[in-house]
Amino acid sequence: MKRASLLISSILFGIVALPWVKVAVAQETLQINPSELTPAYPAAAPPTGASESPDGRIEEIDYRVHALQPDFTGNLWVGSWRGLSRIDPNTGKILARVSLPNIAIGALAQDKVGRLWVGTYEGLKRVDLRTSEITAQNLFLPSKRVLSLLTDKRGYIWAGTDNGLALVSPDQGLIMTTLKNLPGVSANAMTLDADGQLWVGTLDGLVRVNTKNAFILKTINNLPGGTVQTLAISPQGLIWAGMPNNLLVINPKNGMVLRSVTPLRGKNVTSVRFAKDGSVWVGTNNGLMRLNPNTGKLLDQVAGLPSSRILALAPDTGNKLWIGTSEGLAWLMPNMPKAKEHLAFGRQVK
Repeated sequence: MKRASLLISSILFGIVALPWVKVAVAQETLQINPSELTPAYPAAAPPTGASESPDGRIEEIDYRVHALQPDFTGNLWVGSWRGLSRIDPNTGKILARVSLPNIAIGALAQDKVGRLWVGTYEGLKRVDLRTSEITAQNLFLPSKRVLSLLTDKRGYIWAGTDNGLALVSPDQGLIMTTLKNLPGVSANAMTLDADGQLWVGTLDGLVRVNTKNAFILKTINNLPGGTVQTLAISPQGLIWAGMPNNLLVINPKNGMVLRSVTPLRGKNVTSVRFAKDGSVWVGTNNGLMRLNPNTGKLLDQVAGLPSSRILALAPDTGNKLWIGTSEGLAWLMPNMPKAKEHLAFGRQVK
């Protein structure tokens, strides 16, 4: 395999309020060891999503990157269906890997003392970042399939499954309470409002939950499109809810839909994240775009992705937007004509 080089651009001048304007950049070529481009995973059965022929050869491997979590040290955790990795977002170098063979990762969160919580399709696990040791697992969740994770303002962990919610004490690694009769059943996505209360996106809409006692405060089940797949809170405190056919802006005070974001009507919205420059990134099943959140105006559409199916976004991490797709990991910087694939996570090593 030929030695590959990863082109890394570092911003010399800050961006002030103007989203992704042209800035002066310096170019630097970083040489990466070929072994970093093809991560070595423990010998085990094929990862989830792989099929095996009668003679034992792996026919297909699932490369989807479903979760991205910046940590307190400035590094980025990448949860894929091939495993869990920590990378330096400035260089793209893989710093550590945690062995989770045969487990599909659906969500990541960091608690207030820095431990990483990993939601998988086989349950919830806690990882000590100093040792990469799994220190808590086998919790009795409403379901083993964890779809979303969130750390609330008190430091407790909320785990959303396909059959309800669980509140977890991060220090003890114990379930404090469960909410099995969640309206809409599946906790697909979660976010916190300005009052510190939990909003949950479900198969039937939105549910507001009191983080102190897990009581349901409000249910909104008349949203066009029904299912909420992704949630984000804008700098103004408004809820942005991604649906299979829409992107809605909702007032959390009264639960009223303020508007449907025009460029996303009819599109399957899978991920929404606000950037520090004030713009909003929206991932869909058919591409990634950046919008002005005040006007809904389309500012950019991103080319060069490993796949048009966007699963996770991490803006403003290592001066980049990191993008998890169904075919691997990519990154984008201001003034770049298209995204760049991270070769260690994709199907093709170039």
